[in-house]
Amino acid sequence: MHFIFEVHIRPGHSAEAYADAWLRASAIIQQAQGARGTRLHRKIGDPNVLLAIATWASKAERDAMESIQPEAVRRIIAEQAEFVEVRVIGEFEDAEWVVNPQQRT
Repeated sequence: MHFIFEVHIRPGHSAEAYADAWLRASAIIQQAQGARGTRLHRKIGDPNVLLAIATWASKAERDAMESIQPEAVRRIIAEQAEFVEVRVIGEFEDAEWVVNPQQRT
């Protein structure tokens, strides 16, 4: 499953600084059971808007990590809170099937 959210960087802060915090938190979170990676994308035309995607084996495993979130991750989130606005887009299942033009014969 994919947990997707949008991050708006407030004036006076940079996407690069947020990305540094993202990497620190992700390194910890990725040790949790079911964690399958994270990605951070910058919006074309607006460098202060980011799309964050965290991939998990299941919603239950993501929820379990969230319920016992490590203190270090809480601190990183708290230190960034005044510099960003986060809007959860949602939780999405993996695609049941994928159409990949490169694999067509």
